[in-house]
Amino acid sequence: MNQPSIFWLFFGLSGRISRAAFLLAGLMMMVVTTFVLYRLSVAQEVGRGLELWESIFGIVVFVSLWCQAALAVKRLHDIGRQGLWSVVMFIPPINFFAFIALCLIPGEEGSNQYGAQTNTPQ
Repeated sequence: MNQPSIFWLFFGLSGRISRAAFLLAGLMMMVVTTFVLYRLSVAQEVGRGLELWESIFGIVVFVSLWCQAALAVKRLHDIGRQGLWSVVMFIPPINFFAFIALCLIPGEEGSNQYGAQTNTPQ
């Protein structure tokens, strides 16, 4: 059995993750994005380092889009749905309700076609 890693959690598309892992990973992404936005606003007020924090913000946004898709795919796998449904995560304001739903809908008991158990790669 493969050992899960933080890289797999945020970037892998195979396997399943639990509601708790999905919620905590989503909150972690929010914290990172909020920190970068805070640093960007401070740099704008001070007038130094603005270009650096703008670049970092662009990278964080790009990476977080992939991470959100990967998390949603694995969470959908846990409830027995195809990962293609993760496209909904990119349609505002539906994405907010989809995030809440993925946090609340319980996963399938035991193994399914996407993995033997939750929080492991397939």
